[in-house]
Formats: sequence, C-alpha cells, structure tokens
Amino acid sequence: MSAAVRSFPPIPARPGARRTYGILSTYPPTPCGLATFSAALARALEANGAVVGVVRVADGAPSSDPRVMAELDNGVPVSVREVTAALNRCGTAIVQHEYGLYGGTDGDEIVAILRSLTVPSIVVAHTVLLDPTRHQKQVLEAICGTASAVVVMAETARKRLCSRFDVDASKVTMIPHGATLASPEYRPDRSGRPVLLTWGLLGPGKGIEWAIDAMMDLRDLAHRPRYVVAGRTHPKVLSSEGEAYREMLVARTWAKGVAPSVSFDAAYRDLPSLTRLVQDATVVVLPYDSQDQVTSGVLVDALAAGRPVVATAFPQAVELLSSGAGIVVPHRDATALGAALRHVLTEPGLGAAMAREAARLAPAFGWSAVARQYAALAELLIADGPKLNQGAGPALSLTSTSQYGCRPVGVAP
Repeated sequence: MSAAVRSFPPIPARPGARRTYGILSTYPPTPCGLATFSAALARALEANGAVVGVVRVADGAPSSDPRVMAELDNGVPVSVREVTAALNRCGTAIVQHEYGLYGGTDGDEIVAILRSLTVPSIVVAHTVLLDPTRHQKQVLEAICGTASAVVVMAETARKRLCSRFDVDASKVTMIPHGATLASPEYRPDRSGRPVLLTWGLLGPGKGIEWAIDAMMDLRDLAHRPRYVVAGRTHPKVLSSEGEAYREMLVARTWAKGVAPSVSFDAAYRDLPSLTRLVQDATVVVLPYDSQDQVTSGVLVDALAAGRPVVATAFPQAVELLSSGAGIVVPHRDATALGAALRHVLTEPGLGAAMAREAARLAPAFGWSAVARQYAALAELLIADGPKLNQGAGPALSLTSTSQYGCRPVGVAP
C-alpha cells in the first residue's frame, strides 16, 4: 500500500494569485450535480485570481483535469492523513457535503477528515433534511460543529439548519447556488411551437410523469406546446434499475395520447449547448416529487437564463419564485400543473413579465459573483487565525471502522 501513502506536492502559486483553495468533492467525469457544481466553482475561483486544487472522490473513472491533485477512495483502510495532507497544502478547504458521498453510515467518515484539517474549512451543505434520522442529524451536527463555516444555498435551508439542528448559527452563511448567465450575444429560437423543458439526470422522484399527464390538458391549445425531457438516466439509477423509469415515461406518453408532443433527449451536452437549450425554452418545468429539496441547480440555471418557471412547491422554488419569476403548484398534481402552464402560455404578457423578473434575479447567481462570496468568507476565516476547526462538534461515534484512503492520481492503491 506504499503508493497510497505518498505525499502530494503543494499547489503551485501563480504570480499574483491571492489565495489557494482545495475542494473535496466528486468531480468530472463523474456525472452528477455535485461534480458539476465543484467544477464550475473551481473555474470561477480561478477566474477571480485564485489557485484551485481538487481532491476528487474516486468512482473508478479517472480524471484528466490538471486541477485534480488526489483521489479519495471511500472505505479503504488507510490513514485519513493523506486526505488532509493534500487539503492542508491549500489556504482554505471547501468540502462538499451530501449524505452518501463519503464512507461510513450516512457518510460519517467525513467528520474525521474535517477534524484533522489545520486550515480553515468551508462545508457546503447541499442537503438539509426536514426529518432526518437520529444518526443523520448527529452527523450533520458534528460536521457543522467541526467546520470553520457552513454554507447553505437558500434561506429556507439556513432557517431549517439553525432551528432544527444543534448548530452555531453564527457559522452558517447563505451563498446562492451558482449558474452560467445567459449570453447576450445568443438569439434564442422560439419561432415554432412553445417548448416546455425539463432537464437533468433522470430517475424516480423527478416527477416527469406528472408533466406528461399535464400535457393532456394542453392538447386543445392553438399553439400546442412540445415537452422536451433532456438528460441521461442517473448512473446510480441505471446501475440498480436500468432504464425502467425512462421506459415507464415513454409508455406513459403513448397511454396518455401525447407521445407526438413529448421527446426524450439523452444526448450529452457541454455547458454552452445546454445554456442555449435552456434559453430556447418557452417555460422550464420542474415537477419534482420531493417536498424536502432546499437546493436545485436546475432552478437556478433556469432563472440565470431568464426563463419563466413552473415548479412544484419544493422549498427553494417557493423561495426563489415568490417575486414573480415563476408559478408554484402542489406536488403530484397534474391538473394544477397543466393549469399553470396554460396560464403562462395563454395570458398575454405573463411569460414576458416572468422572464423579466428572472433576468432581474439572474446576476446574483452568476458564478463570478458566487465565487467572490466564497473568497470573502475565506478571508474572514483566515483573519480569525488559530480558531480553525477547534470546535470539534458533538461527540459522534463513527459506525464504520473503515477510513478514507487517498492516492495520487494515476497511482493504483
């Protein structure tokens, strides 16, 4: 196992670079929202003058990105010192948190990594459950107690974390999810039938079946819309269930008599082509089943592209659409969803007004602005000096004896 305990070289300092950051997360080519988020944040921090390295949670597929300075194997019985050694060479560690991302029950092994850091740590809490299990609650409380700062991406998440968990509220900061802003040079093509768009990795819980049902109520419109479902099946869903969800959706379009107006597009899109797809949409539809979701990158992307949104009443949608950029409907209610879509498509001026409000909100979500907020938070933590990761948080007995192993990229454990 000697290859697994090699140390990593420090991130080279660029002339004029203000700070260095180490991001612990999944990372491309891993196909997940967390990986996409981390890659975009890394690029934005670099664009603002920083140097960024990544400790990537390994998934078997190697990464050729030069930012990746190490890969982390969940459950490998070697010391977590090699994980922290890489992160401790950076000025600030940014640790993405999602249940199930790290080893141990509910990902509790991340607590040991955080406790070993000697640099300021910013934990980004992508999920704050409304009704966690006792152990999930203990894990998040230990993480928040140990981290130097905790970032949530919606005010709903901040209130939930501070009111339902035993955390120090002064550590919790709200920084919005970042997004790529609409290109002012691109001229969207909305000359044909109205396009309703849902995109992202597919799997049960996306609620696309309710949007398909809602299409039945729109068949009488003079300008009957098309519904585009863009995205591959989530790899974890694919490995456990295959394409059962997608096949169910296709069958449903035929059973409901709307198949000619619904298309499924599983093609890979890079960021510019995805941004153009969103800008071309008439309305973005987010029919998610979850009533617990406090963070949605797709919702933020839709607003950043200046598009009207019709969404189910998950917490972040209620929060971000309240000023008029969208309409919120009950969960699993195809009739309400269809009525809202009809309203946007037929009420003169409504869609344009919603788009203007989305465009007004958009600048706050731009990755450059978001990265500046992370940098400002890091500066505050660095100014605090020795008070780093000293509050070890509530006692937590790790339920797994396995620890992380960290290996240099390209070197087998």
